[in-house]
Amino acid sequence: MTVRRWMRSGCAATLLTLGATVAAQAQAPRVIAITATDAMKYSVTEITAKPGEKLTVKLSAQGAIPKVAMAHNFVLLALKTDPAAFANAGSQSRATDFIPAAMKAQVIANTTLAGNGETVEVTFTAPKVPGAYTYICTFPAHFLAGMKGTLTVK
Repeated sequence: MTVRRWMRSGCAATLLTLGATVAAQAQAPRVIAITATDAMKYSVTEITAKPGEKLTVKLSAQGAIPKVAMAHNFVLLALKTDPAAFANAGSQSRATDFIPAAMKAQVIANTTLAGNGETVEVTFTAPKVPGAYTYICTFPAHFLAGMKGTLTVK
């Protein structure tokens, strides 16, 4: 292989790598940081997104109560899902982070449970259909205490 040919192939590989890096950065998800506390509230209860936008929700739990008694998650539900019925059905589903297996198809995105001092995250694509999508914490009684929010896609 000649030096000139080697330089051309090396330059082409470098350009391809740079192009892939720039494309990946252009598609980097928008990060939404949410704090959940022992008061059973999210710090962010309203999120607005464009249809098909990539999002990462980072949920950090802060409090003093042990994880076995106080943990939090982020569960984004499909349109027309009854959040109260979903949370009620999930209250008996500890093994699946309080997400009822029979209703898993109604979940767009979810995190695992986070206890005091832990951060969990989920990356997803916002639905393409405009609307108001409810997100909830499925740990027992948290939704009833008001631990919910809305992702508005428009």
